[in-house]
Amino acid sequence: MNARARGGAMAFTSLALPTLVWILVAWLVALHFFTGWISSPSAATARSNRRKDRDNPVARLSDLLRYSELEEIEEIPVFSVRSSSGKKHKKSSKSAKSAISDDPLSELSPDRRLFYFPDRNLAAVDPSSSSEEERDFFFPGREWRDVNGLPIQAHGGGILYTPETRTFYWYGENKQGPTYRLHKKSSARVDLIGISCYSSQDLWRWKNEGLVLKADTTNTSSDLHTSNVAERPKVIFNNHTRQFVMYLHIDNANYSKASVGIATSSSPLGPFTYLGSTKPHGFDSRDMTIFKDEDDGSAFLVYSSQSNSELHISQLTPDYLGLSPAVSRALVNQHREAPAVFKHGNFFYMITSGCTGWWPNQALLHAAESMLGPWETLGDPCVGASDEFRLTTFFSQVAFVLPLPGLRDLFVFVADRWNPGNLSDSRYVWLPLTIDGRLDGPPEDDSFEFPMWSRVSVRWHRKWKLPEHWKNASLDDDEGEISL
Repeated sequence: MNARARGGAMAFTSLALPTLVWILVAWLVALHFFTGWISSPSAATARSNRRKDRDNPVARLSDLLRYSELEEIEEIPVFSVRSSSGKKHKKSSKSAKSAISDDPLSELSPDRRLFYFPDRNLAAVDPSSSSEEERDFFFPGREWRDVNGLPIQAHGGGILYTPETRTFYWYGENKQGPTYRLHKKSSARVDLIGISCYSSQDLWRWKNEGLVLKADTTNTSSDLHTSNVAERPKVIFNNHTRQFVMYLHIDNANYSKASVGIATSSSPLGPFTYLGSTKPHGFDSRDMTIFKDEDDGSAFLVYSSQSNSELHISQLTPDYLGLSPAVSRALVNQHREAPAVFKHGNFFYMITSGCTGWWPNQALLHAAESMLGPWETLGDPCVGASDEFRLTTFFSQVAFVLPLPGLRDLFVFVADRWNPGNLSDSRYVWLPLTIDGRLDGPPEDDSFEFPMWSRVSVRWHRKWKLPEHWKNASLDDDEGEISL
């Protein structure tokens, strides 16, 4: 080859290499669009593929990295133990409905009381006036206001998610009335007002939708008369009957009725029609919850029974208005109440509290392969803060555990910080509940054989927010779809 030919070849090589690379890139891009145009997957298939991605270990690792900020351990200040007097105040009762003038929290030192119940005028969570720095952040224990700037009244509640409208509905007890005792030894109470409903699409800004189940002010024989008790409402949707079904604890003023009430509505916004109350399978029923398994549509009633010494679990009938014949006993002689059930993978988990009235105590986590048991106790899920704070579930009682649509390993722990001296000023404690890895050791009940339960953690955070990507993830989750 002569010099001229060699020079031409070298020039061709130096010029052609980058050109060939760009031609190859263009060809790949064209192929991508062409194949996508020929066989574009359906929306359902795309969502199914994204769910498979979330089950992929690499995708789950990516999610955990995004949750890492929520898994940091926070401590709290060390407080003095008692008030300056160090004594309990004696309560007086001049009449059957005497107002409580003293403060049942007075045993707490001033700094501890201010930490548990921050001044509502200085530190409220108010979407109508929050600064940019505090927007979308949860502050456990602060007064939480709705979009109109009024305190949210949804105590002991539960949350329903409707995928089609991507809306959450928070149902709870409205306690916006004076707190009193019928007599010295009775529990603090507020006259029955009804069940409130709030709606939100981001879990932070809540709109008051009013009372979806109202108290009866005239009929003294009604379960819903103002003199009675309606607590811990939970609502699920029946895909076959197209009805929203509410279960709640129904009782009289001295807590001797111990029954379960049922109400239904064709809309999540109510009004709900009250169908009556019953003692399930003839047993007393106090703190309760219902759980719907979105995988197969089955639903279950879980309630404290036998004077709160054990839990009973029964599957609901297909219309969710009755109970199947079988009843399963769980946590016998453990004296647990306030059950909150959630599912992760193929396993069921439940968080409960002890039985100490309005006062907080240690939460325990339980797990089972079937809703009907057997249930095993895994220990305290609370992490962070101080030993004392953890032993009181961060000075709160669990009400509900909320699955976040589209997210596999992140839930919201929903709890109440009761104020028995002024129940209308009871606060909410919402914290991230994460599931990561396996248990470090065997369950607390020393079971010889046990499945590889996941490690469930409720971590204390003075201030926290949901991951930025969670709203987009919820768009991919079409399970349990509801047509309104």
